[in-house]
Amino acid sequence: MIKYSKEVAAAKSQGRPIVALESTIISHGLPRPTNLEVAKEVEEIVRSQGATPATIAIIDGEIFVGLEEGQLFRIANDENIVKASTRDLAMICADNKSAATTVAATSHIAHLAGIDVFATGGLGGVHRGHVYDESADLTELAKTKIIIVCAGVKSILDVAGTLERLETLAIPVLGYQTNNFPGFYLTDSGFKIEHRVESCEEIAKIWGLRHGLNTDDTAIIVANPVTNQMDKNFHDQILEAGLSDATAGKISGKGVTPFLLEHFHRTSKGESLRVNIEIIKANSKLAAQIACAL
Repeated sequence: MIKYSKEVAAAKSQGRPIVALESTIISHGLPRPTNLEVAKEVEEIVRSQGATPATIAIIDGEIFVGLEEGQLFRIANDENIVKASTRDLAMICADNKSAATTVAATSHIAHLAGIDVFATGGLGGVHRGHVYDESADLTELAKTKIIIVCAGVKSILDVAGTLERLETLAIPVLGYQTNNFPGFYLTDSGFKIEHRVESCEEIAKIWGLRHGLNTDDTAIIVANPVTNQMDKNFHDQILEAGLSDATAGKISGKGVTPFLLEHFHRTSKGESLRVNIEIIKANSKLAAQIACAL
């Protein structure tokens, strides 16, 4: 079911460290042509740290772990590329469609491919005001053994509710050199992290100990705060306006997140795009360092 790029196949055969990368940020998260430029830069960052990048996507019904140059170009530019979560994988493949993979689907495929580390931007979570409306990211991470490096959950979500769900699902959250849970565009979401780590070697040690203690049924979240955050007042103003517009437009369910992210991109004068790019680059670098430490 899974096909590997030449680079990833070679890394697997030689036992070299590999980092999984999602494709939704390329197809739906960044504007063209910035999306392709950033995708290439992120892969180079992973290589520069001694690991192999494995961008994951579905092309014409086949799952690819690692994309060749032409495939990466297609994911970045084909307007018919849809988003696929875990539940969609079989249908997308059966219909010979092409799709970018979400955090949930990328985690699932990476684990099937034997990859232990995954870099993304921000996690999905519990939606504001909708206690039963939550991202499939959470339930997938509750049953998938992978280390996921992120900048917390998207600040447009219910951060407190998401942290409560992570605790209920027994998904550990490690603050990388911080005790503050990051809020994607913001360095600090206002919530504390119980467990802090200072190095990639410490993360690797925790990964090994979990296996010995038989507590490794879930993912580990490594929360890596953005260095140069958005101005908080500016961020809060944009968010409040976006939430009001979503309510007025009767936007609900899975339409809320893309609506609010587009609102940020449209009204933040390039700030949200700058931070988004900084996040994925920093997380990819850290993920590669963790993969090497493992």
